[in-house]
Parts: sequence; C-alpha cells; structure tokens
Amino acid sequence: MKAVRFVGVKQALEMQDIPIPEIGERDILVKVKAAGICHSDAHYRGGISPVKPVPLTLGHEVAGVVEKIGKQVTNVKVGDRVCLHYNITCGDCYHCSTGNDQFCEKVLMLGHYTNGGYAEYIAIPARNAIHLPDEIPFEQGATLMCASATAFHALKKSRIRAGERVAIFGVGGLGQSAIQLAKAFGAIEVFAIDINREKLNLAKSYGAIPVNARDVNPVDEIKKLTNNKGVDVAIEMIGLSQTMKQAIQIAGVMGRVVIVGLSSQPIEVNTYTEILGNEVELIGSNDHHLAELPLLVDLARRKILDTSKIVTKTVPLDAEEINQVLDNLENFSSDVRTVIVP
Repeated sequence: MKAVRFVGVKQALEMQDIPIPEIGERDILVKVKAAGICHSDAHYRGGISPVKPVPLTLGHEVAGVVEKIGKQVTNVKVGDRVCLHYNITCGDCYHCSTGNDQFCEKVLMLGHYTNGGYAEYIAIPARNAIHLPDEIPFEQGATLMCASATAFHALKKSRIRAGERVAIFGVGGLGQSAIQLAKAFGAIEVFAIDINREKLNLAKSYGAIPVNARDVNPVDEIKKLTNNKGVDVAIEMIGLSQTMKQAIQIAGVMGRVVIVGLSSQPIEVNTYTEILGNEVELIGSNDHHLAELPLLVDLARRKILDTSKIVTKTVPLDAEEINQVLDNLENFSSDVRTVIVP
C-alpha cells in the first residue's frame, strides 16, 4: 500500500510502498477514507516533539471503513464506518483504570509512536474504533478525533460553568470547536483571539466576539470588553509564549488558564500579580480520553457541534501536497483544517 512517511527531522515526508499491516485477534484493519493534517504533524516534522521509530507513517486524525476484523472482535463488523481514537493503550494500568488513559504506561499514539493514517490502510485495536454516524462525512469524523476532542477535553479541564466568559487564543481547527463547545457548556461570552481575518469571521459566525491581535492588544481589548474583569476561562491553542502570557494576563479573579498549544519556549510569570493575587489557576491539557469520544461524536451528529466549515481543504495522498500543507501550518496559514482523502 502507499503511505506518506516521516523520515527525519526537518526533512520532507516521503511516499513509500509498504505492506498492508497484519491484524491480531482483537484488531481491525481500516481502509482510510480521511486523515486530518494537524499542526502537531508540523511540529513532529520540525523536531519540536520526537517521532519514533523512524521511518513512521504520520496521521492521527483518521476515519474510514472496517475492511477486516480479528476473531475476537465484537464491537464492529466489516463495512462499518468508524473514526479512530489515536491513543493505543493497555487498558489495565493505573492510569487506564482511573480514566486517564492518555497517560497509559504503554501508550502508543498514532502517527507519533506507531504508524498512522497517511496511508491507504491502518491496523488498530478494535476498542479504538468509534462508530461514525452516516450523517457525519469521513473528513469531519477524522477531525473530531483530535481538533474537536482536544478542545472538548480542555474545556472539561477548565471546569467551565454556565454564565462564564471564555477566551480562546487561536481559532484554527481546535479553536473553532472550542468556541462551539464553550457555548454548549453555557458560556455567556466567548472571545476569539487570532490574527487571521478569515478564521475570525468563521469564529464570529459561531457566535464568538472576534479580537484581531494584529489590530489591537488583545489583553487591553478584552479587559475593556469585560469592564476590566477579565475572563473566567482562557484557553491557549497556538503554542506561542506570547499568547500563553496573554492568556494568563486576561484571567480574572479565580480564572482558569488552560494551555493546549505545543511550544519549546518557556514563559515568564509574575507569580503575585498574575497568579497568586487573583488565585488564577494554570492548567495543562494533554490529549483527551477514549470515554469522551462517543458523546463528542453525538454532539456532532446532533449539530450542536458543527464541523462542516472546519474542513476547508482536501488533498490526495501525495507527499508533495502534504508537505506543502505542513509548510503552510508552520507559517500559520489561513486554512482551518486540511484533510487527506486517499
């Protein structure tokens, strides 16, 4: 089968011919119908987060059709439409048993530590398959598995309550989902901070108040818009030390700041004026849980979460085109989410 693979840090991904993977008794083989290209993939190629083993097929946002099942598989059948939870876990360790499966002692993330979905087929444990309703196209189902799921988990980590004000830094694939989910959780106002007008216009269509950081200082602007109170929840989804700092600075009394964006740069915090004085919490949010995904998919099926505008471009399974998308992501292009359709 054809697969587009990571071959080294800061090297272009390469198309390779590799064997169709074999499956075990509790595994399934999925014919890939869509694979999202995530900003994390650009980080992997750039060396911000290490990939192993090398070479490796990237792609952790995957949806497709079950092609083959192992002898012990009962939760799906051949022909089922599925999207795939990207963390392969043991299910038995302390973290798995307490519902924090992203910290599994044996976790293997698709497209990071085991072969992912930039390919014609993918093999995966059957427990990782989430049924994808007919109402949701494969391209949108793929993006649910990272962009929307990561936003959903971050909002749960924030302990958002009805009537609170929320600020989202970065309104790409994750941010557009975060806006809608924050509204669904009862946020009275959601501020969308970005420098891209197209993304801000889309955020506005989802009910957010756009703040263009190219035109105004977002900290001053949000303080002005909230009568100097700041926000209850700030979620940083860009991965820049500057925006992380701004997220902390707009947090109000007992505000919660959730860091989602990946960065290799440190941030400086004035512990009294920015953290202790208002009892602000700084929270890390890492991945999501398998148990969160069925509800997330149902929210999309019911159109409470609209992903129809999040996929802005599709490309074939072609190394040159995929590398170009990753180049664009490194430069924070206007595309919200590009999806590979083999």
